[in-house]
Amino acid sequence: METLPPLQKVTVDTFSATVTRSHTFIHSIAILFMLYYRLIINLNEIPISFLPYWFLIFVSELILSFLRTLDSAHIFSPVTRYVYPENLPPDDELPAIDVFVCTADPIKEPALGVMNTVLSAMAIDYPPEKVTVYLSDDGGSVTTLCAVREAWRFGEVWIPFCREFGVKRICPETFFQAADDEINGGKDYLLERENIQKEYEEFKERLKKAQENGGTKDTGVQFGPNRDTVIEIIGQRSCGAKNNGKAKLPSLVYVSREKNNSHPHHFKAGALNVLLRVSGIVSNSPYILMLDCDMHSNDPSSARQAMCFHLDPKISPSLAFVQFPQRFRNISKNDIYDSAMRNCFVVRWPGMDGLIGPMLSGTCFYMKRKALYGTAIHKDMDLSELKKYFGSSNEFLYTVITCINDKQNDTGIKEFADNEIQEARFLASCTYEEESQWGEEIGFLYHSVVEDYFTGFIMHCKGWKSVLCNPSRPAFLGSSTTNLSDTLVQGTRWNSGLVEVLFSRFCPLIYGLKSRMPFLECMCYAYLASQPLYCFPVWFLAIVPQLCLLNGIPIYPKVSSPWFFVYSFLFLSSLSKYLWDVVNTGGTMRTWWNEWRVWMIKSITAYFYGTLDAIMKLYGCRKASFLPTNKVVDDEQLKRYQMGIYNFQASKRLIVPLVTLVILNMISFTWGVIGKVILEGRLSDLFGQVFLSFFILMVNYPIIEGMLLRRDKGSIPIFVTLLSILLSFCLLFIGSIFVR
Repeated sequence: METLPPLQKVTVDTFSATVTRSHTFIHSIAILFMLYYRLIINLNEIPISFLPYWFLIFVSELILSFLRTLDSAHIFSPVTRYVYPENLPPDDELPAIDVFVCTADPIKEPALGVMNTVLSAMAIDYPPEKVTVYLSDDGGSVTTLCAVREAWRFGEVWIPFCREFGVKRICPETFFQAADDEINGGKDYLLERENIQKEYEEFKERLKKAQENGGTKDTGVQFGPNRDTVIEIIGQRSCGAKNNGKAKLPSLVYVSREKNNSHPHHFKAGALNVLLRVSGIVSNSPYILMLDCDMHSNDPSSARQAMCFHLDPKISPSLAFVQFPQRFRNISKNDIYDSAMRNCFVVRWPGMDGLIGPMLSGTCFYMKRKALYGTAIHKDMDLSELKKYFGSSNEFLYTVITCINDKQNDTGIKEFADNEIQEARFLASCTYEEESQWGEEIGFLYHSVVEDYFTGFIMHCKGWKSVLCNPSRPAFLGSSTTNLSDTLVQGTRWNSGLVEVLFSRFCPLIYGLKSRMPFLECMCYAYLASQPLYCFPVWFLAIVPQLCLLNGIPIYPKVSSPWFFVYSFLFLSSLSKYLWDVVNTGGTMRTWWNEWRVWMIKSITAYFYGTLDAIMKLYGCRKASFLPTNKVVDDEQLKRYQMGIYNFQASKRLIVPLVTLVILNMISFTWGVIGKVILEGRLSDLFGQVFLSFFILMVNYPIIEGMLLRRDKGSIPIFVTLLSILLSFCLLFIGSIFVR
């Protein structure tokens, strides 16, 4: 029997795994010594009046130890995967792919950026008759509909150009902005490039006019807060076939679902489920590529790379999705806000890939449609049973049956009859999901605003697996946040959703183990869901030791005590291990320091407000909400970010807590050195608290600089500084009364 050539292979990074496991073992022993000291030695030494401070410090150490232990599971078995697209079957045997692109706000997500993503998706290196691109316009914008039509018009020249000359940067904007040209073309190429660039400038001008005029009057549709479904198959007559000598293009479908204030719409997860149903009766491709509207394709071969996993018979039956890491084109050298989320995609995801796979990350993944239809669905179910899960559309149910029987359409969209368009509109109505399991067991799940994390978690609980594909050339490039305000607002939303899962019956350490998910994978999911809890130890450790220092109350062992070595070891162990992770994955000392600072800032703000928001929603004090991240670039803010200068133009509720705690630590450090160390000679028993204040000030030096040394537009406003000083003195006053 002839052996088929391999489509992919995997190697284990045994050196990193050995280092991680050894460090975790030694670090865990030190944690046990620390807990022994707090519970047995220290608790018997302190007066009863010290118990409240002791308890807060003990809780802080316990939470940090717990989260550190969970985090260690991420890199217990890191792996690297390689693909061989040249070994794939011929094009006519490749499965079809649907591409989902979502946009929700035409102001925060400008049409030009969205259309660049759409065009890059249409230009992927894959048989065009087997690709259908769907744009979900959840903002219901006439401008976006006009832009889609114009994108199709420009695509008729852009996509043939990409194919003819083997263009790698298939996003027009990045192609024309690039300083270097990846193609060593001749005279014909340069001439054609110049013509295409002129076409692109005209395309941009048409989009600009459409945006200024609020679209055009010939769209034939009306949008508003309460609106009907709009579905349009752009260029339908030429889809999948030659038209007047023009090259084949992938199909392009515009979808704006029905919205009504009296019905829940479930944010992004609801929009994705509408696309899942509409695409089911339009193309019903067995695989789906999901892209955020600002995450364009940067490598046309990504689909073929993903198919190396999905078509590998060794892993395909249980493989739900292939996750590509999110990469960003606007990240500065210093990345002062950790906008690249480097630790997540470079350190943790490869480690999870060595277990049963990385988490679903919201974008840049190729999903098996069948995996979204749930494990309770089987081939022998009749229509009445299927309706309980999928709703009442018979036409859609037939596509479900086709999917679960592992069949697929031979070609993409041809002509779409009026009655089929009506059925698609019915599937996109806001009442279709009633008395069905959409969002509960079927499709993207509604339990949390972080639908990606929760949907991926439930898939893994049901036995599905995932893989990480991390090629040297980024498969996708997006735009990340480049100012402090957007970073923290975005983080607050994410962390609110994670805490929702943590405090629900789907708590990963409980639900995951009950579902027989591997314990290390449960730890990884539990860490991310518990990550917002960092807010409690960081808040406590930024206030309690400082107030105790000002009142001469020791919190940590004396320098001469052997227990001081335990605390010193744990502190240096955590810093050095994280430094090793950063350097081992291509980072620098500056990257390491910046990420420590961002972790502290997020713990005080995004983690805290996210946890508070989730608790309020849990008790019915607040409704779920979703604010799209602003994709509009502010040139002045971007310039500061590129220069590595913090921009403190943000809500007072985000900046005031940071400045207040920094001022408190400035006072604590100054008085601790002068009043306690120099005048009273108590360096030995108060050194730990003096050093803690000093470390907090060192890490957060940009806040001190923004408060005292800068006077530019991005500095901390004087009013914020004065308010923070007032709050700091309030904390000092409370400390003088209760901390004795």
